Amino acid sequence: MSRRLLLSYLSLILLVLLALEVPFGFVYARSELSRFSNTAELGAVTFAAVCEEKLEHGLAADLPEIARGYARRTGSSVIVIDRWGRVLTDTATSSAVGRNLSSEPDVAMALRGRPATGISEDVAPGDKVLFVTVPGTSSDPTPCVVRTLYSMAPLTEKVHATWMALALVAVGVLAAVALVGFVFARWTTRPLRALEQATTQLAEGRLTDPPAADRGPPELRRLAATFTRTATRLQHLLQTQEAFASEASHQLKTPLTSLHLRLENFEPHLAACAQASLNEAIGEVGRLSRMVQGLLALARLENSAITPESVDLDAVVADRAAMWTAFAAEQSVGITVTGNSGGQVWAVSGALEQIIDNLLSNALHVSPPGTTITLAIAAAPAEGDRWPALVELHVVDQGPGMSETDRKRAFDRFWRGADTHHDGTGLGLSMVQRLTDAGGGDVTLLAEPGGGLDAVVRLRPVTTARTRNPSMSHRRIAPTAQPRHNRQPVGRRS
Repeated sequence: MSRRLLLSYLSLILLVLLALEVPFGFVYARSELSRFSNTAELGAVTFAAVCEEKLEHGLAADLPEIARGYARRTGSSVIVIDRWGRVLTDTATSSAVGRNLSSEPDVAMALRGRPATGISEDVAPGDKVLFVTVPGTSSDPTPCVVRTLYSMAPLTEKVHATWMALALVAVGVLAAVALVGFVFARWTTRPLRALEQATTQLAEGRLTDPPAADRGPPELRRLAATFTRTATRLQHLLQTQEAFASEASHQLKTPLTSLHLRLENFEPHLAACAQASLNEAIGEVGRLSRMVQGLLALARLENSAITPESVDLDAVVADRAAMWTAFAAEQSVGITVTGNSGGQVWAVSGALEQIIDNLLSNALHVSPPGTTITLAIAAAPAEGDRWPALVELHVVDQGPGMSETDRKRAFDRFWRGADTHHDGTGLGLSMVQRLTDAGGGDVTLLAEPGGGLDAVVRLRPVTTARTRNPSMSHRRIAPTAQPRHNRQPVGRRS
């Protein structure tokens, strides 16, 4: 930002300097040329009057000496021409004496009584000269013509020196403005950099270096003070919420466990007709326990500073599929891994396992016996600026599927479909979405053409190029150990 402010100051001053100095330079050059031409013409008219007087008194022999003296004083070259256009004297070369110049345009005009002034390059190639040709006009016909030639080099050098002086002034002004602008820009942006650093610290979880409220412009000072108060208040609220989550976890776990045990102890003392109600009560207590755990897990996710890290997608998919295969085999449901190698992807530590566990649990609850749950890894093409090239993980079941309305609401907390007949809490998919978003990915639910549901998890690859592994295509994971307790199914709408 300091660079942009400094560039804006310099650009504005440069425009002002160009608007002032460029017109001034051109006006100065034109005025100097006009002054030079007027001076040369006035001198030529005066000298022509002297020459005319000498010719009238028959003193033409004095003209060469008078011309040389005038040429030395004015730094010019002088040619005196008689009324017939013949050269009487030429200070530049004596060989031109007697040559007839009446056919040249400026001389012809002067012989008709009209002066001629202009700039020519014909006299000295590569060097412009100013010529002034004037008649002696005290009598008619014109008794003589005087042509004076002045080199334009001194005037050109003077104009160039003026342009150089203007350029040096501009450079000096720009340097002064750059120095002042740099100091001002630093003074203005230093509080902004402090605010940016404080915002980064707050985003990472804790503000350890609050911005100073006594530097910079008054507006930024007030902004820094307001930010510090807001950050302090926010940290206090987050600490309070974290403390509540921790205390609630401790305080609720014991009563719920005790209630669950007491209900189970009632079973031998109840009549057979009350057994169904007891079982429903025990199930509700279990669901309440899982709901508390899910809420606490979501609270920890939302209150913690989480940073994605590189995770081997293939290894995690193979591990979770193997863990769930034994449990799925009890319901006569198969689990198959297909697709190409996903390689390294970005995900929060431990999140990918929880995502796959929740999706497999949901799929297993609705999969009829004899069907297969498919975990497919595929490359997702780039979708404009929203998504670069990603890696997709598909969890596909062959269950009844979900309507479009239900798929739109499936990630809402505590939402379960009207046709749900299991004890899910409605929090599992919310956790899946939160964990996926934390890693910079996305999750959606799609309908399978042949029935069932396709849960698509899009993940950011660590590198653009990924090694394909054709041998991974369509292999079935052999049954292994039972899933851990904290990986138990959470329900189709969880």
